[in-house]
Amino acid sequence: MPDRVHGPRDLVSIVLPDATPLPSPYAEADRRQAVEDLLAGNRFLPQGLPDGPYGLAIAVRDGRLILDIRDAQDQPLHALVLALGPFRRLIKDYHLVVESHEKAVAEGGSEARIQAIDMGRRGLHNEGAELLTARLAGRVEIDFETARRLFTLVCALHQRI
Repeated sequence: MPDRVHGPRDLVSIVLPDATPLPSPYAEADRRQAVEDLLAGNRFLPQGLPDGPYGLAIAVRDGRLILDIRDAQDQPLHALVLALGPFRRLIKDYHLVVESHEKAVAEGGSEARIQAIDMGRRGLHNEGAELLTARLAGRVEIDFETARRLFTLVCALHQRI
């Protein structure tokens, strides 16, 4: 299968702060999968910037989400700063659901229980994606799947602090 051809506005690299593992193998796998999925396919259209492809460095500092958009040579183009306040409830609920899922799997919980927890997790992902899309409106156009994967990374970064 040929490598994916990136469009002029795609994300082709994701940089997260340090390589410190997340608190659980499940959380780390979730973070890795979100990065892989983002790089395999995304829609990322920053307004007012030259055509990409783009790199994106994502960090959480001082209660804010920093999205540092870079060019293909890793030179900074523009940084977006979003307050995390609107995301806090969703992030907290997401971590609780992930913990419940891990516990249910470890305890050999029923398939129905695990599926119900996973449905809750997907619902939180959807809500987080909608909020992220709204918060980026007018600055970066993203599709729903890109927003879902970015929300996963926001949750992973919030877990580190």
